[in-house]
Amino acid sequence: MFTIALGSDHAGFALKAHLVEVLGFLGYEVLDLGTHSSDRVDYPQFGDAVGRAVVSGGAEMGICVCGTGLGIAMAANKVPGIRAAPVHDVTSARMAKEHNDCNVLCLGERLMGITVAEDCVKAWLNATFEGGRHQRRVSKLDALGG
Repeated sequence: MFTIALGSDHAGFALKAHLVEVLGFLGYEVLDLGTHSSDRVDYPQFGDAVGRAVVSGGAEMGICVCGTGLGIAMAANKVPGIRAAPVHDVTSARMAKEHNDCNVLCLGERLMGITVAEDCVKAWLNATFEGGRHQRRVSKLDALGG
């Protein structure tokens, strides 16, 4: 197995803490980048931390959680080389990897239950980037702003 970086703000703390346990049980090495409580914090620093862990090689993939998954995805996507996708179901999680080679999955604790979140994570981890026609598009994404 490989290392997965996790980060959340206060609104995603409970789900992130749960996913740390689930991923450990599944055999993944977990790099928990915080937050470590439900005290109010701002999501940009945690999206940035996960993104930087992935691009530096400290983790192969990342998972970010906030209230909606949207703000923390925006923060992670500011890191060059990150393709963070907020997902809401198994299909969007699977396709984020298959078509977009998503390297940071973003979830919204306020928008989904624990079972759906677990299913999204498993679908994303088990999916494989299809390459082919999608590689051209992913290469164009990676070239933006760089």
